[in-house]
Amino acid sequence: MGEKLVIGVDFGTLSARAALVRAQDGVCIAEAEHAYAHGVMDKSLPCGKPLPQDFALQHPMDYMEALEETIRAVMEKSGAAAEDVEGIGLDVTAATVLPVDAQGTPLCMKAEYVNEPHAYVKLWKHHGAQAQADRMTALAITSGEDFLPWYGSRISCELALPKLLETLEKAPQVYETMDCLMEMGDWLVRRLCGVHVQSLCAAGYKNLRRTDEGYPDDAYFAALNPAFAGVIEKKCSAPVMGVGSCAGGLTQEMAQRLGLMPGTPVATAMIDAHVCALSCGLTKPGQMLAILGTSACYMSLGEDGTLAPGICGVVKDGILPGCYGYEAGQSAVGDLFGWMTKGFVPEAYQQEADKQGVSIHQHLTNLAAQLAPGESGLLALDWLGGCRSPLMDSGVSGMILGLTLQTKPEEIYRSLIESTAYGARMIVENYRTHGIAVDEFFVTGGIGKKNPLVMQIFADVLGMDVKVIACTQGGAQGSAILAAAAAGMHEDLRTAIAAMASPVERVYTPDAAHHGTYDALYAEYCRLHAYFGRGENDVMKRLKAMKPEW
Repeated sequence: MGEKLVIGVDFGTLSARAALVRAQDGVCIAEAEHAYAHGVMDKSLPCGKPLPQDFALQHPMDYMEALEETIRAVMEKSGAAAEDVEGIGLDVTAATVLPVDAQGTPLCMKAEYVNEPHAYVKLWKHHGAQAQADRMTALAITSGEDFLPWYGSRISCELALPKLLETLEKAPQVYETMDCLMEMGDWLVRRLCGVHVQSLCAAGYKNLRRTDEGYPDDAYFAALNPAFAGVIEKKCSAPVMGVGSCAGGLTQEMAQRLGLMPGTPVATAMIDAHVCALSCGLTKPGQMLAILGTSACYMSLGEDGTLAPGICGVVKDGILPGCYGYEAGQSAVGDLFGWMTKGFVPEAYQQEADKQGVSIHQHLTNLAAQLAPGESGLLALDWLGGCRSPLMDSGVSGMILGLTLQTKPEEIYRSLIESTAYGARMIVENYRTHGIAVDEFFVTGGIGKKNPLVMQIFADVLGMDVKVIACTQGGAQGSAILAAAAAGMHEDLRTAIAAMASPVERVYTPDAAHHGTYDALYAEYCRLHAYFGRGENDVMKRLKAMKPEW
């Protein structure tokens, strides 16, 4: 082929996607996807051992299988030669962590730990560490820790350190045996090039490390649990490398497995949502990118590190060197719509969808599109997976208000779509209230490409143009940009973005009349949000506490 190419691999919640990309202009030559064999283990381990509620685990070998299968597939599809590939980059769902030994072998691969849940990968949406996260927040407040405002003034149970503290307190033998707890992105880079480094992006957003100040003082960790003293040095120590840097070259073994050249530059890993900011061309303050998939992440840039409660993280150089990167999110978006279709739709609806030759999602969307804002009489809280922003609380749960004996499935479906848009608006307004500009709203991810109704509702609720990016694989494309920068194929990361980012494909303009109706509904959403989420009525948490742990 003779062209200069790079490979980006995007590791999502259920599958990995690879893209072979032309470095000069970002054109995708070939792409491939591979589903994880074990998926998300939230009911039981492979051996059949049941898991407690709020667990979400994965098997690390699924990632390696997906890495190999997708890279070999794009090379075969394209007919490219190994020597044409000049760099590899990857991104992974963040705070997806696993304990490994000194050689980097996952503990769940050892015979003595195959039946131990805490020896497996804890996925980002593993919420088993809520008690530890609450204690970490309470201690940080009482001891006046200055790092807390940089993480929205509350420690999320999805972060790496609460999960590590959970392991210490629930499975101390795993904690003692592990050499370190690794982000999946860092572990995959280690497998590719044999070098153990930490991504500044993941360490900053998911492990409480600030770019200039470093980690919290060890006295804080010791006060949480005496056995947690020295946790950073003992379990999280490795050189930290910035966005777009080169971690090392592809090992001989991995080159043979992937069909590539030994020594091919491997970029430091990046968080899946954050790397989409690169592929979508975010380079200046005031731009917000929503990555809408099973969950949602909201990325934006700032110049001065302004802080606000409910923002998951503010990290200098975390997304783009020279800028502060802001992260917020919703724990469930696509997952809400998926939940609706799993047992809450009459058989007649599925039969009609089959008759029309469309998915049940498309059928419900078509029906929901015939409803006007407010017509269903329903209002939902989008907390079926907890509330990431601005509450940062996995203990709350979802609700649908206004159900009657006449309520139809499409009305519930539309109310869930609207609830995710209300959650997005609350994030935007929280930014603006605290002096962080949001002037443009971009969208990437599967929902933005597949569901125009969702995008129009977002525009109507936000009262802003919603600009959908053309790229179908934002994560893989962003990782390819990382690969090009790490391989020195562009002057720096900004020039790589300028050359390789995707353009806007479609713009959804708000309907003024619909926006007025949604203003009234959003006001009611805010009342429910405050009542159930700000401590006035903790009934959701009391109900959840009644559920058995196992």
